[in-house]
Amino acid sequence: MHLALVNHPIDTTALLDLVATHDAGITSVFIGTVRNTNDGQTVSGIEYSAYETMALHQLRAIAAEAVEQFGLCSIAIEHRLGELSLGDASVVIALSHARRTPGLDATRWVIESLKQRVPIWKREHYADGTLEWVDPTRARVAAEAEGVQ
Repeated sequence: MHLALVNHPIDTTALLDLVATHDAGITSVFIGTVRNTNDGQTVSGIEYSAYETMALHQLRAIAAEAVEQFGLCSIAIEHRLGELSLGDASVVIALSHARRTPGLDATRWVIESLKQRVPIWKREHYADGTLEWVDPTRARVAAEAEGVQ
């Protein structure tokens, strides 16, 4: 199990190497990237900050729950902090499992749990020069209302 908050680009290949095992029939990776729009506004970048001690505590809890609930072989999670540019990876989750379906289910469960439970905050930088803290629950509630998961 590898969990980290980092202030540098995430090395996805290194995380995949960390979860590689001959017991696994699947290696799944989720890469969250900075996109150029949100809620109809043009985004020029993002800034992440965290309550680091609690964030790492929650990441450990989520990873341990995922291992137990889904029977993972291995898991690695890194989340960036600081200022990110468009296209930068903000979070990478790599995990391995013996079987495809529970491995993919675990990947989705981990990112959704991370978004709900880990005290990491996102401030978007807009093309017009304004900055705004993003409520992570707002997008989830809107998506659920539209039937999107």
